[in-house]
Amino acid sequence: MKLISRDSYLKVMTDVIGTPDIKVLTGVRRAGKSKLLEALSEYLRRNNPLCNIIHINFNLTEFESLLEYHALERYAESRFKADKQNFLLVDEIQMCPSFEKAMNSLQAKEKFDIYITGSNAFLQSSDLATLFVGRTFEIPVFPFSFSEYIEYFPSSDRYDSLTRFMTEGGMAGSYLYPNTELKFQYINNEVLNSLIVRDIVNKQKIRNTALLASILDFLMDKIGSLTSIRSISDTLASNRTKADHKTVSKYIGFLCSAFAFYRIPRFDLRGKRYLKSEGKYYLCDQSFKYAHLGMKNMDYGHVLENIVAIELLRRGYEVYSGTINKKEIDFVAIKAGERHYYQVAYSIADENTFKREINPLLSIRDGYRKTLITRIYQPSYQYEGIEIIDASDWLSIPQI
Repeated sequence: MKLISRDSYLKVMTDVIGTPDIKVLTGVRRAGKSKLLEALSEYLRRNNPLCNIIHINFNLTEFESLLEYHALERYAESRFKADKQNFLLVDEIQMCPSFEKAMNSLQAKEKFDIYITGSNAFLQSSDLATLFVGRTFEIPVFPFSFSEYIEYFPSSDRYDSLTRFMTEGGMAGSYLYPNTELKFQYINNEVLNSLIVRDIVNKQKIRNTALLASILDFLMDKIGSLTSIRSISDTLASNRTKADHKTVSKYIGFLCSAFAFYRIPRFDLRGKRYLKSEGKYYLCDQSFKYAHLGMKNMDYGHVLENIVAIELLRRGYEVYSGTINKKEIDFVAIKAGERHYYQVAYSIADENTFKREINPLLSIRDGYRKTLITRIYQPSYQYEGIEIIDASDWLSIPQI
């Protein structure tokens, strides 16, 4: 498989070298966490001649003897070198029962710089505080961005590349397959069903797998739509799928904790308050929608919105869905105390569509930046202080 340098992730990983935290790479299955550990190992070998790297990959049978936490700790200790800077890299750590005991013990000894990855369902953001008594530093890893996609598939026509990316997505493992049918078969069967859903069912001991499947289908079909737990429960009930609100909320929580979906909460800009009951759900990668539900309803508008939502999260923003005077702002993105308002539309060729998308931004009276991301197939321009930019250009802006 062709490899590209994921420099933004590698920079974060190298910036925290020497800190006492356990560095934890989190994210959906097949997003590239294992490859990033390999990239870190290669970087250390090239740039740090005084390093000692202990790299354990539990996918390999040669490490089967370490699938017991005492053995794991003894192995790391036996390879410690007092005259070196010692790095412990452990991939798929959840395969070792009670791994947290070994990691906490090793961290307490302050002898190793520790980096770990694990299954999306077994090493979740919400689990880190309870698993590790010491400090952790989470590094969220997403599927390929559009910038990474065009690095993998170089093209002089960025507009056409975005059209392909909207369906092919960022699950790099699918790129090895020669046609769309086989790509989607890999994404749906080998990633979504075999890994993500199976992990959730096993960890959470879910018996009502049919309900989980129905919720998965619903969220995929409604990506980017404003919804609530009650509305989801009512819709399922109308389709003769019975489920109480508490169970629906719990199952959605499982899907979000496993990084299959990201919930974007709603924020009332005028009242300056969070609307806890409503929000929007976005897939970790848009290709899951087409691979699982098919391509009869292409829904380009919501898919483009999904891509922008994940890109904002990838760039480190705190993201909300905004409302002002009953008008919807797709995204309120916050970083370092600064806001940036975004609207997303697949096309603004129709004047009524343009007005519908631009008016909410015009309603905002503060001085923060406002941008409409769309497909205009030309350089960006300004409209009454609002930047209108082609999606392919905005998605290609380097991360900072």
